[in-house]
Amino acid sequence: MSTLKSMYTAISDDPFPPEMTITLGGQTLTYAKRAWTIDGEERGLRYGENPDQPAALYELTGGGLTLGGVTFRGPGQGLVAALSEEHMLQAGKHPGKINLTDVDNGLNILQYLAARPAAVILKHNNPSGAAWSQDSLADALHKAFYADRIAAFGGAIVVNRTLDAATAEIVNSAYFEVVAAPDYEADALAMLKTKKNLRILQIPGIARLSELSAAPFLEFKSLIDGGQIVQFSFQNRIREVADFLPGQATDKAGLSITSRAPTTAEAEDLLFAWAVEAGVTSNSVIFARDGATVAIGTGEQDRVGCVQITISKAYTKYADLLAWKKHGLSIYELTQKAASDEEAANHLREIQAETEAAKGGLPGSVLVSDGFFPFRDGVDLAIGVGVTAIAQPGGSIRDTEVLAACNEATPQVAMVFTGQRSFKH
Repeated sequence: MSTLKSMYTAISDDPFPPEMTITLGGQTLTYAKRAWTIDGEERGLRYGENPDQPAALYELTGGGLTLGGVTFRGPGQGLVAALSEEHMLQAGKHPGKINLTDVDNGLNILQYLAARPAAVILKHNNPSGAAWSQDSLADALHKAFYADRIAAFGGAIVVNRTLDAATAEIVNSAYFEVVAAPDYEADALAMLKTKKNLRILQIPGIARLSELSAAPFLEFKSLIDGGQIVQFSFQNRIREVADFLPGQATDKAGLSITSRAPTTAEAEDLLFAWAVEAGVTSNSVIFARDGATVAIGTGEQDRVGCVQITISKAYTKYADLLAWKKHGLSIYELTQKAASDEEAANHLREIQAETEAAKGGLPGSVLVSDGFFPFRDGVDLAIGVGVTAIAQPGGSIRDTEVLAACNEATPQVAMVFTGQRSFKH
């Protein structure tokens, strides 16, 4: 066991060269391997996805790329790849590939949430909770954390404003691996540094995320035969509420159907949730309310199953929050205690009943789906737990049936189309 544990504390030597060059149709991109001098020793990435996988981080340092009249993000616009010793305010146990790709996906989401203080907590390259706030960064992080207190354990926090003392208190209240921000107030940084294993990253480019989001970046997918699929990165076309398309469709018989438009509050929540959707593995749906995620469904093979599982997750998270606030135990700890303690069993039954009555906190929430609904079943499930508005790409041959499900609901549910799919694999 000691050997297995030591795997996770080791830092792998990597055989990768200091430079990498990619040439596409005569256009050359030059990359430099990123390493940091920590504790007097130059080190690159801790390791890759697993301790026995050497890995290296490369920063784009030269050249440029234009394809189809579109210019890609170029040198001098680095974020995670541009981290230097100056910006690695505390190395903790030294960053590995997963730490940095989690932060990167947080930035992928935050590039569409620049209008307000926002926070994203990520685990295994998916957000566990996300929120933005009209009030403060601390309020946003508080909402993001309590959206999924369980999954946040050991996660990476990424925020889009200078991290202050009130926000640092929330970071220090639980166990996190990484925190990244554009800057830190001095007292906040001092508080965070009391957590010696916390990796504290300053990424000044976060302040320019909305500007950077105007251009795509180049994505590579490596195949097991060594081949490569290259694609333009996803770019969110929904940057403001007015970008949503009306929910309307015509069936084969010529019957036209239109859903009601969302209220201002619903539209704002749909806008927020669609931005978060850019960072969620497909098939996925997100329930959101009051500028925060309520439940995030990730990586499911069928859409109705994804809705079903996400509802179940919402119930579990709601029950856990009740157990934590009332008894200082997770829902799993309370369940275990209830097996041999009658008082705990009573508490558990009360929480289960309260969770059922509250439908997992889902009533009044909105739903976004990264792909269209091929059938109305997923929509019917969402309506059944109290969703009031839905955004989805549109384009299904059964759009009229899906819209009809919204119109048949009492009260009537709003639906808008995004006009684009947001798959992420």
